[in-house]
Amino acid sequence: MNILHFTKVLRWMRNHKKFVIFVITMILIAILASCMGGDHSNATLAVGMLITGVEGGKHVVDGPLTTDLTNEGSPELLLNEIDQQIVKIRPMSTPIDQISRYGGSKHAGSMVVDFYSVDTKQTSALLIDDVAAVNTSSNGSSPTAVIKTDNDEIFDPTDTILVQETPGYEPGTNIESSQDLMFYVLARDNNGVTVMAVNGPTINGVDNCIPEIMSGITLVRMGRAASELDVQSPQFEALPKKSRNLCQIFKMQVEQSTLQRLSNKEVGWTMSDQEEAAVYDMRLGMEKSFLFGTARKVWDNAKKEYIYFTGGIWKQAGKEFGLESSSDFTSEVVVEMMREAFTGNSGSKRKILIGGSGLISRFSKLDYNRIITSGQHVSKWGIDFTELRSKFGCLYLMLSEVFDEVGMPDNGIIIDPEYIQKYTHIPFSTEQLNLKQSGVRNVDALVMTEASCLVLRYPKAHMRIKCR
Repeated sequence: MNILHFTKVLRWMRNHKKFVIFVITMILIAILASCMGGDHSNATLAVGMLITGVEGGKHVVDGPLTTDLTNEGSPELLLNEIDQQIVKIRPMSTPIDQISRYGGSKHAGSMVVDFYSVDTKQTSALLIDDVAAVNTSSNGSSPTAVIKTDNDEIFDPTDTILVQETPGYEPGTNIESSQDLMFYVLARDNNGVTVMAVNGPTINGVDNCIPEIMSGITLVRMGRAASELDVQSPQFEALPKKSRNLCQIFKMQVEQSTLQRLSNKEVGWTMSDQEEAAVYDMRLGMEKSFLFGTARKVWDNAKKEYIYFTGGIWKQAGKEFGLESSSDFTSEVVVEMMREAFTGNSGSKRKILIGGSGLISRFSKLDYNRIITSGQHVSKWGIDFTELRSKFGCLYLMLSEVFDEVGMPDNGIIIDPEYIQKYTHIPFSTEQLNLKQSGVRNVDALVMTEASCLVLRYPKAHMRIKCR
């Protein structure tokens, strides 16, 4: 009876194969799902999380250390990929190229690079007309005056203005105070800027009168002041300025004949040694182009195509400092140079001065004091600098013989490494040329190529130093 029943079951399963397979598949899926559900807590624990240690350090718990956790807990630990073979070849001779490679490169989808930079709004203007004294008012309001400057547009209603070299007054008196006079801007139109005094004198019972002010005084724009019920403020918009540079295709080819390769040599001069020498020469040429190149696109009639030339950063710098003869190069001049380099821009407080032998010689002959100190050596970007400190910031000095080679030994350039950007259309690459099979020459040939350019963001953060 049991055998008969089992036979009937087998016959039924044979007649309903598709249904049986479906049922078995669903059972297996259910079993797998239950297994995964049981291990779900373990999978979650394996992700890991960061906790803060006793001294503020980061520790990983409940999982392994991953790159995501590393970037979160110590973002500067993992370095970006750098072509070590290139940056280690005589970096002291090509500082601009060296710094740009360490700073990282942005990919350019074209040989033409358009970039934008945002300048800072000017903070001061000169008074161009005398301001007559105002001692009366109407309707009990404070006296007002219309002033004219050489740049009225930088002032907006609710701005405050510091009037340099003009004393303010003690409250409710006609006694001068130790603070400078301050204005509050009420309006601006084609006639000038309408202001009232914040700490003006009290004359005949009228508070905050406006004293007489002579032209030529510097007016400094300060913070805005709103009333309690003010909801809005004059708009502030900053439009970036568009600039353009061209990528230049830099190439260098190394060849060695088969016979030369097979010949015995007194010293081990190989193809690799030739490559290193070629890379150095290529970088030296790129350094000169990155500094003093002219951005142009020229038609080559023989090749029937355009040749692109990159523009150098020498002309891109937004500031310039003139030097007189070497006999007038004193610590006071250096202070003024550093003041010009570090103020009036949004740059950092550590910049790099790269100059010719004449300029570096001037710095070497200076008698340094407590105001300016020198002598410390700093290694950054694979380059050794001499550090120069002042109250305005730190300069990293370095000799660049490129300035000597182009006939500018007494000149130099101060750059802000935070705002120098390299664009690369074709990354540095090497390619083996098979000139033997093509029937050109019986040589081993190697071509090195890079298409790139340098741009200075925030031009006023960089400064040329020119000997007059």
